[in-house]
Amino acid sequence: MSGCYNSGDFKKYFNENMQALGLPVPSTLFDSYNTALAHAIVMVDALRTLGKGATVAELIGATTGLEKLKVAATFGASAYVGAIIGSIAVASGRSLGCGSRISDLFVFTHQHNLHFKGINTFYTQNPQVIDKDHSFRNSFGIRAKKSPLSFEYA
Repeated sequence: MSGCYNSGDFKKYFNENMQALGLPVPSTLFDSYNTALAHAIVMVDALRTLGKGATVAELIGATTGLEKLKVAATFGASAYVGAIIGSIAVASGRSLGCGSRISDLFVFTHQHNLHFKGINTFYTQNPQVIDKDHSFRNSFGIRAKKSPLSFEYA
């Protein structure tokens, strides 16, 4: 373990990243790396079935155990799931290492079968998901809620 961050800070860094994007974080679904990863896999699988344009409410309806996502029901599912995956990568990179690069994100999504159609486009067009210094980072959540189809490549 690197000396950059304290062990066990996954939840803290995950929540910080989501909040910086202007997105709500339900309690307990993303408290640890393992639980966050398990929920992300379920969400990606459901999103593959639902397709682009789906909302988080539809994602909840297509799965079990994700009822706490109701806090984000009005968001576009592609944007929200993409932000969750990016936040898992950021939080695990910060809590286990000393940060993440976008290349780490692509390796992470491949290793955990979190790859979705349009993933490369999603993260290259939305670097604010993993870049804490990106300008207007908090506008991501507004766009995910008001214009979910702007993520139609995902």
